[in-house]
Amino acid sequence: MELTGPRWKGKGFAATALANPMSKIVSQLQSSLLQSESCALILGSDVLLEADQEQADLLNRACFGRPIITADKEKQRFQLGLEEAFYLFHHLKCLSILDEDKRLMDDGALWEYMKSKRKTFSNHYMAYSHLRSKNWVVRSGAQYGVDFVVYRHHPALVHSEYAVLVLCEDGDGGNDRLRVWSDLHCTLRLCGSVAKTLLVLNINKKGADDRLPSCLEQYYVEERTLKRWIPEQCREDQMARS
Repeated sequence: MELTGPRWKGKGFAATALANPMSKIVSQLQSSLLQSESCALILGSDVLLEADQEQADLLNRACFGRPIITADKEKQRFQLGLEEAFYLFHHLKCLSILDEDKRLMDDGALWEYMKSKRKTFSNHYMAYSHLRSKNWVVRSGAQYGVDFVVYRHHPALVHSEYAVLVLCEDGDGGNDRLRVWSDLHCTLRLCGSVAKTLLVLNINKKGADDRLPSCLEQYYVEERTLKRWIPEQCREDQMARS
């Protein structure tokens, strides 16, 4: 099937998204977290952030983390993923993070900690940051067997458009997906069945090691969209429609 652009979930939702651009919402969240000098606590592979009502609303609208239901109506806790937390900490520079002993972590310590929790963290964070900086909403793609799914705006307004796989030229992290034709064929069929385009992000490290987060400045992301060709589809029919 051919995708024809964003699939909005309701009438008027496109206008709502246009009136409230994601870049503006993220900027408001950044300002709010900076003003309150917000700190999050890292526990295992999760990062917990306590937010007031205004920040909770902005976190929900900007699609960072998932709320944790508590009895406290004044404060709400959010569970951030590793990529989300590091993006707020390193890219937006609006969040401090404490270790399990409640000591402030610097860039190097947090980077090493997150790599210890996920071998492919540097690749996945680079992909996440690349998409987020372009104002896409990035969520886990585990449900579809991919790394991420991305939305043009809030998932309540629009369906995700792309299923994202993160690859690395040097094979770092043991990522062997799409190495054989059968893998590619199955992935494309799955994406087609859920009306998504497969987006492959290839992380080119240019020989840089990942000992420090400054390595991200050397990394380069190559984007490729892959679609399944349907042989029964007549090219002349497509030309007539255009």
